Amino acid sequence: MKNEANSSVQMLTPEGKTIQTLDVVKETLIEAPLSITWESVIEEIGSAAMMPNGQSMSMKLEPWPGGRWYRDLGDNVGHLWGHVQVIKPPKLLEIAGPLFMSYPAISHVQYRLVEADGKTRLTLTHRAIGLIDPEHAKGVHGGWQKILDGVAEIAKRRVKTGK
Repeated sequence: MKNEANSSVQMLTPEGKTIQTLDVVKETLIEAPLSITWESVIEEIGSAAMMPNGQSMSMKLEPWPGGRWYRDLGDNVGHLWGHVQVIKPPKLLEIAGPLFMSYPAISHVQYRLVEADGKTRLTLTHRAIGLIDPEHAKGVHGGWQKILDGVAEIAKRRVKTGK
């Protein structure tokens, strides 16, 4: 399966800060039909999203054009990760926004699902531009892999239990 992550220098701001691009493409084969994989993606990036310590990220996804993808910490506290740009269940979800970056940056994330012989090929593409923190650029590859692994686990559970 395909796994790529690149970051390249584009230009310097007048203040000497580096504007960078980020380009991550990850592909995996999920042992589940298309409809189950789609629901697993929605669950993984929403209610099932976890921090590395196992605590819920309290993520919410409004699955319609213009819907928000955000972290809801209660009492009107949280973090907007993006808006649904394109949604075509069960084959395509695109989200545009800052994601986890609380600085001048914009991202586009695409989840593309293609069914083949009762399995689903899931391709995740994340492209961003801005004043990208070097630690975020390094860690994003592992973060997306964690999400893909989570989708696979949820799909496996759904196939096994029918839920």
